[in-house]
Amino acid sequence: MKIGKVKLDNNIILAPMAGYTDVGFRTLCKKYGAGLTVTEMISAKGLFFNEAGAKPLLITSEIEKPVSVQIFGSEPEYMVKAIQHPWLQKFDIIDINMGCPVPKVYCNGEGSALMGNLPLAEKIISDCVKATKKPVTVKFRKGISEDSVNCVEFAKMCEGSGVTTITVHGRTRDQFYSGKADLSIIEKVVKAVKIPVIANGDLCTKEDYENVIKQTGCAGVMVGRGSLGRPWIFAKMLGKEYTYDNFELIKEHIGTAEKLMGEDFKLIELRKHFSWYLKGLRGVGEYREKLYSLTNADEILTLLKQALSKKD
Repeated sequence: MKIGKVKLDNNIILAPMAGYTDVGFRTLCKKYGAGLTVTEMISAKGLFFNEAGAKPLLITSEIEKPVSVQIFGSEPEYMVKAIQHPWLQKFDIIDINMGCPVPKVYCNGEGSALMGNLPLAEKIISDCVKATKKPVTVKFRKGISEDSVNCVEFAKMCEGSGVTTITVHGRTRDQFYSGKADLSIIEKVVKAVKIPVIANGDLCTKEDYENVIKQTGCAGVMVGRGSLGRPWIFAKMLGKEYTYDNFELIKEHIGTAEKLMGEDFKLIELRKHFSWYLKGLRGVGEYREKLYSLTNADEILTLLKQALSKKD
């Protein structure tokens, strides 16, 4: 698959997930075959008014190349400034978030709120495309609500504004992550535009991947929650042989993040991952609460090893 002139190894992409797609996790997903990784979403304004908060989110590993950075905002001038920021120059692709449903983002007129303001969304996208030679992609949803499903119109606007690829999450903003992703609406988007369309939502198995490609005709898929605690899902979807050990995955996740982030590393920000690595394993429930009370890496790894040894 290609996004603009950027060639990917395959068409299965790790979705940007706030609080989860840190450099350690992205590196693991790339190791297991993700065709592309994307940073957590970065506030365009945050790059200028909260550099300390934005900088750790922009740390990447060599193995990730090519890699995409996702930015969000509702002010065209700050979006353009963000794209031109020195810290973003190492990225191969610029992705614009116009699908985030989180209240603090939506209520600020950003993320999925922009689906309700096409003129502003078009202005932001057009200005961003003109501001860089890198491929610009946009991620958005089915619509804000079932009464305002406009992803086909939105997709056409993106194409007309010079976007190279779009990603469509088959849920409305009001749904957040409940219910089932609507594959039929993604199929309509695919048929309405000539640029590649990436499908997002409910991709957890190889069968899901094959079914979404077949039903929608999309060029690729984006895997989000289905990858949490399971970075090996990419190898499974691709039909490649793989092995994994949850404890070793956790050690590598922590070790990679700590090495690459240096003084910006905060173990506390990785703790939410640990429950995902333990998810579905029997007899480990008693350890989850204890994990959230620990701050020392050695203590955490010792407890995780105990939990995993009793999973049967």
